[in-house]
Amino acid sequence: MTTNYGAEQIQVLEGLEPVRKRPGMYIGSTGPRGLHHLVYEVVDNSVDEALAGHCSRIDISLNADGSVTVTDDGRGIPTDIHPRTGKSALETVMTVLHAGGKFGGGGYKVSGGLHGVGISVVNALSEWVEVTVWRDGNVHKQRYERGVPIGDLEIAPLTETRRGTSVSFLPDTQIFSTGIEFDYDTLAGRLRELAYLNAGIEIVFTDYRLELIKADQPKVSMYHYAGGITEYVAYINGDKQPIHEEIIHIAAERDGVQVEAALQWCVDAYSDNLLGFANNIRTIDGGTHLEGLKAVLTRTLNNFARKRNKRKDAESNLAGENIREGLTAIVSVKVPDPEFEGQTKTKLGNTEVRGIVDSLVGEALTEYLDFHPGVADSILEKAIQAFNAAEAARRARELVRRKSVLESSTLPGKLADCSSRDPGESEIFIVEGDSAGGSAKQGRDRRFQAILPLRGKILNIEKTDDSKIYKNTEIQALITALGLGIKGEEFDASQLRYHRICLMTDADVDGAHIRTLLLTFFYRYQRELVDQGYVYIACPPLYKVVRGRNHWYCYNDRELQTLLTEQFPANAKPDIQRFKGLGEMMPTQLWDTTMNPETRTMKRVEIEDAAEADRIFTILMGDRVAPRREFIETHGPRMKLEDLDI
Repeated sequence: MTTNYGAEQIQVLEGLEPVRKRPGMYIGSTGPRGLHHLVYEVVDNSVDEALAGHCSRIDISLNADGSVTVTDDGRGIPTDIHPRTGKSALETVMTVLHAGGKFGGGGYKVSGGLHGVGISVVNALSEWVEVTVWRDGNVHKQRYERGVPIGDLEIAPLTETRRGTSVSFLPDTQIFSTGIEFDYDTLAGRLRELAYLNAGIEIVFTDYRLELIKADQPKVSMYHYAGGITEYVAYINGDKQPIHEEIIHIAAERDGVQVEAALQWCVDAYSDNLLGFANNIRTIDGGTHLEGLKAVLTRTLNNFARKRNKRKDAESNLAGENIREGLTAIVSVKVPDPEFEGQTKTKLGNTEVRGIVDSLVGEALTEYLDFHPGVADSILEKAIQAFNAAEAARRARELVRRKSVLESSTLPGKLADCSSRDPGESEIFIVEGDSAGGSAKQGRDRRFQAILPLRGKILNIEKTDDSKIYKNTEIQALITALGLGIKGEEFDASQLRYHRICLMTDADVDGAHIRTLLLTFFYRYQRELVDQGYVYIACPPLYKVVRGRNHWYCYNDRELQTLLTEQFPANAKPDIQRFKGLGEMMPTQLWDTTMNPETRTMKRVEIEDAAEADRIFTILMGDRVAPRREFIETHGPRMKLEDLDI
């Protein structure tokens, strides 16, 4: 118990101490996401050099000792003595928070860096950092350990004509308790994105961890896209059927704000995929640039609908979500003084950007559609179909509600609701079948846990239109139980009845299929549910091992083998029960292993790379067979056939 609280209890954190004390504030988390964020911080500095026109190639390598090296051919971090700190400019940016060249002053016109904390945060959270700068005919080197410089800046003359910066760092295991192993695919996704956003830049990504990747040669990927974001849209839509082959590309500048957009509508897609970037940073929570794009699309295409007699004067305007159905769009803005929300920069706040995007895209889109009336007609026909389907769906929903026996209660009859009315503490388990539903209902804590059993496999909404979605009883039950509203409408978290939506399916191939169908439903019907972290996957055990009066639960084959070799003598013969389904488990077992917040394991569904997620959903869940076959043929050889549950 604290006894006194005076001036001596007030702590002032100096230098890089605040970063080591509260790393989550600077990099989001100390798990895998924060770990990869360190690489992004260093790479973003090199990309800012490319934005300023001084860098054309960036090399990133994952080294065998677990460290990362990022090298560019930019101007090199300045190394002369800084007038205020009395140290070299290099040491200043590495060891002082809020020191950088992006606060104005002519170093950079536009940049993703804003706060001057990126590289110093990497320094603070690394066991060691080594920086090499080739500049002014010399090579400059300095090493840091946990943010502290080891010795002075070493300077030696250059034997070759070279310039640029190389930063190597090893993340600190004291900070990243979950491990410091980088995932190649996660980093590759972000690096590919950066190459698309900066047409012409060359990014080379090499993995030297030969033991980890089980290879004799390093794995090398090169990203270089002369077409920029138009190639990005083509990549995302590679397995879809476009309405117009030519991607609509807009590039313009006004009041110092550069706007670039690429748009393409597809026949066989029933939702939109809008990606927004501000100064190369993906704004997952949207912002004024995306608001401007949505507004101008709705206004421009409604004007064309009237002009080309697709909508009569008495008929209502097409809604934004109807016009955007099947659209893949990327809008990338470069703003001299961007206003982001938070250090992780997930939402753009500059109000002037909305009007600039609106007017620039409006002018270019109107001109394009005037010259390509056939494209305008095809887009409008799809939008009108979407409008009619939405109207039919709305009428179907109202009919269902009117048919309900209890006018006031539209909740599905099979939902076993919880007594709590606070969505923040409530959770719903979506289970397959009535037998699993029975066990779950008996085993749950009815104060905050609700159960919704689904019968069979739900509709794959990737390849069905809206009117069929609302006629499906299982999907109707999901929508009303969760309080989801209408597909495509702005997500309203206040209407959500549970803030933890847990998918609890059997640990077999059918369970995996149902889980995939449910994830497709959430991703396509109300993607914000996934983006904001409301969707979880429950992890029921696969085995129960009994020996005498003791029992253990194992969640996979590896755990079972480890238990058998480490816990039991060689001659022991424990009783091993494999759970074929959740219905086989006793209610108390289900509570102890899967539903009890104190003991259970849950996986939160997160999306690191939205464009790649969209592409994979299209390939695996769409109605075109050829891309799916190609995917299976490409990735099939890597699978261990004995792991397949067939």
